[in-house]
This record gives sequence, C-alpha cells and structure tokens, in this order.
Amino acid sequence: MTRLADLSVDALTALLAERGLSLDFGAARARIRSEIDGLAPALQRVYGEFAHDADGAFHDVTVRLHSRRGRRFGAPRIEMEADADVLFQPFPSDTHLPLLEWGINYLLAQRLNHRLLLHAGVVDLGGRAVVMPALPGTGKSTLTAALATSGARLLSDEFGVVDLDDAMLHPLVRPVSLKNASIEVMSAFAPSATFGPRFPGTRKGTVSYLAPDARSYRERHAAVAPGLVLFPRYEPGAKVLVQPLSKARAFAKLAVNSFNYEMLGPDGFDAVGKLLQASLVFRLTYGALDDAIEAIRDLMSRVVERE
Repeated sequence: MTRLADLSVDALTALLAERGLSLDFGAARARIRSEIDGLAPALQRVYGEFAHDADGAFHDVTVRLHSRRGRRFGAPRIEMEADADVLFQPFPSDTHLPLLEWGINYLLAQRLNHRLLLHAGVVDLGGRAVVMPALPGTGKSTLTAALATSGARLLSDEFGVVDLDDAMLHPLVRPVSLKNASIEVMSAFAPSATFGPRFPGTRKGTVSYLAPDARSYRERHAAVAPGLVLFPRYEPGAKVLVQPLSKARAFAKLAVNSFNYEMLGPDGFDAVGKLLQASLVFRLTYGALDDAIEAIRDLMSRVVERE
C-alpha cells in the first residue's frame, strides 16, 4: 500500500472529501472525512508512514470535520462529528489537527472497552513494555517521545492498552502530542525526527505532534509483554532519582489513571494485578532526557536479569 507521505496533497484531499481516509492504529481503526483546508498536508506530515487502509475494514471511530455554518462565532470555525453528534464546541479553523487528535482520543477512550485503557505513554524497549502513567504536566509525553526517538518502539503516547487475559500491551500508534516548552525540547533533542506544524493559541497552548517512525507503524499489531511501570516526573535541574514503589500504591495510581477501570469491574481489577505482577515498578524524577533514558535502560536490564 502507498504511504501517505507518497501521495500528492491533491490526492489525499480528495480521499478525505470523498471515501474518507482509513487509518489502522493497531488496536483500533479510524475513518476520517473532511473538506477543511490545510488538514491534508498536516495529516500527511504526522501520519506519513501510514497507508490508507482497506476500505472494507471495520472502523472503531468514524469522524467528519466540517466548517461551522453561520458567523455567530466571529472568525471561521470548524466542528467534529461522530455518529451525527458534534463532540465539542467549535474550534478555530486553523486548529484542525488538534481537534481531530483530541476528538479521536475522546472516542477511543469511550469505545475500546474490551481491554483496559490506561492514560499512559508506552514504548517497547528491547522486547518489554515501559508503561508510564502520569497526570498532565509531569513530562510523560516528552519522555515517551524521547524514548521513541532513541531506539524504542512507540506503542502509544496516550493509551496503555492492556489485554485482560495476559496483560500484554497492544500498540495504538498515533502521533505524540507535544505542548509548549516540550516542543522546543524535543526539536533540540531529536532534530532529525518528523514534527507536524505548530498550532498556537489552542486550549492547551501551542501544540505540535511527533510523527511515529516506520518501525512503530509496521509493527502496530505486535503486542509486547510488560516490563516496567514507571511514574515519571520532570523537575527542572533535578538529578535522576529512581525510587521503588510498592505494588499496592502503584495499583491505586494505575486505577486512577485508567479510562475504563471502573467500567470493567473485576476484569479491570485482574488486569491491573497481572500487569503489576509481571512488572518492576518505580518512581522516576528527572531533569534531563538523556539521564532519564539512561536510567530507564538500566532499569530494563534489571527486568531482563530477573527472567
């Protein structure tokens, strides 16, 4: 199949406006329709390694971005529809990609209830998963992006997709969301990586996206066994500090950082238990990405030694 990066902008624009662009993220699929100016080249930039997937496939999410009719909101606005419902209040017309990405996140968090969904960054480091649950602002996305541009395979920036039976981590490969200062940090850390356009003035400040690499897309259906559960926290100027965390405490934190733990009931309880049983668990405080990555590699060596 042809990569999006190899399509002409006109061809991708026509696909979005007509049949819709079908994307396979691994654990889910989405169909995207839109006639919004500028969305096609932005998608091409951050989903460049992806291919338009089979038209006959089942889609977990089907969305459409369109212009908001009327001028009540002043400047031109856009809306996102799913199943004939408008998801959010209208967005400025020049923030099409953030609206799309946030809308897809919202829908996936509601619909993928056959597996446990953690709010976490996840990478495959040497054949074992590093799961990094975190609250917003703790550096989770930046650290996920840094690992993904340093040899790890990206599974997800947003969702830890945990199998209910064996706690394997399933990829849900999409661009990594970077905000404000983290954009400059990652641009300096990985200057050869592919970044999408910057969108200033969103509800989260300035937003940009790091594109998944070819390997992460190619292996989007390859689940990985648990290895580490890390609770990261970025502190400017801090030296790396690694602290073991009790699994009882980690259990409570994972449950809080889940989209559907309560909905799954006993199945969710069991899945968290299996994930922690198979993992080493730590807090990680860091002030520099290189130091954090070195510490994570060292921790993963302990996982390997334990086997």
